[in-house]
Amino acid sequence: MARSPLTLAASVTSALPDVEVTGVGPLTEGGAGRFDSAVTTLSDGRRVAVRMPVDADADAELAAEIRALRALTPGVRAVLPFGAPDVVGETVVDGMHTVVQSLLPGYRVDAAHIPAGPGVGTAVAQAIAGIHDLPTSVVRDGGLAIFAPAQVRDGAERLLDRAEATGRLPFGLLRRWSTAIGFDPLWRFESTVTLGGVDPSSFTLTDQDDIAVVSGLLSWGGLSVSDPAVDLRWTASAPAAREGIFVAYAQASHRAPDALIRERARLYAELEFAKWLIHGHATGAQSVISDAVALLESLDESVRDEPLVEPLLITADDAIQASSRIPDAGDEAADTSMHTDTYDAGDLDFTEEPSHADIETEPIDLDDWTVPAPQARSAAPLPQRAGEAEEDANKDANEDTNDGDHLTSAENTLRRWSESA
Repeated sequence: MARSPLTLAASVTSALPDVEVTGVGPLTEGGAGRFDSAVTTLSDGRRVAVRMPVDADADAELAAEIRALRALTPGVRAVLPFGAPDVVGETVVDGMHTVVQSLLPGYRVDAAHIPAGPGVGTAVAQAIAGIHDLPTSVVRDGGLAIFAPAQVRDGAERLLDRAEATGRLPFGLLRRWSTAIGFDPLWRFESTVTLGGVDPSSFTLTDQDDIAVVSGLLSWGGLSVSDPAVDLRWTASAPAAREGIFVAYAQASHRAPDALIRERARLYAELEFAKWLIHGHATGAQSVISDAVALLESLDESVRDEPLVEPLLITADDAIQASSRIPDAGDEAADTSMHTDTYDAGDLDFTEEPSHADIETEPIDLDDWTVPAPQARSAAPLPQRAGEAEEDANKDANEDTNDGDHLTSAENTLRRWSESA
């Protein structure tokens, strides 16, 4: 049961015992019923907001937001391009944290209502870039969470495993998300100060010369160091303005370009459906499970067989990283000269005749040469013709015939040699 504004006003007096409440009214925070809120006017003229969680999960979120707001030192607040709530006071009511904080003026816009072109979308993108450019020491000094890219990736994988374990996750989405999580280049990003997944309704806006500008940020509970893409997942709900939002964000950011920030932002947006399914199973709420399954099936139908990340060509960073794995050639340079370079050209002069060139040789007289009789033939056989290579030498029955063939071959060979001498 929602608490009335009067009940919430009473909690203000508990958090601020020396201050009198002179007025109270309802306050819609757009928190999906997770907080009971009211706006009160104090005797000193200040208008403050009081917020009280409705369950344990919301209580933990509010406690995290209080820690985050206290981490915003005066120096940090001075560099922010917009306002952040001050924690005026806090108390505990019915075991739940209750916070009184300064009220930020302005209006808010849901992501689905952001038009294309300059305006609300680009203003919010620039504000988010300003948060991401904060030094990470803001989070570290406040004792808040810090996540490296590998930890972010592991968290996404664990979430997918839990969703698959429900048995209600469409196979097409399982394949799509598994492929994206397994794609190494997707997770090469620089961790930055993030807000844990804000959306445009978390920002208050005012108009200056008919142009929307961000005047404040209400939600700080997810302040940490993590993947900057998580704060841009809401762009999936603003398709008409998405391109201009990412362009404005890149132009306002002072960090190195993030080539795949859009793909990761889309992945986080889709994984919100998986979180809803897991929440339904954890709480046993059949209505939540049915709603999550319907959303997942609709998403699967719209992106079926469509990869979330297209294979990329090798980048300069990839090439540099690969070159670092090439082993060193060693300190000694390789000798690439021809070894003949060390010879004296005179030593290689072939114009002179060799010293034995004038020696005369006498012709061989073949008149007295006779072919030896078969019985005087050498035991070593003459080379056989190719057709006789496979003939069995152990067949004695053909020995005489073979000897005749060898003698004929020898005579022919000797005659050709003598004619050419």
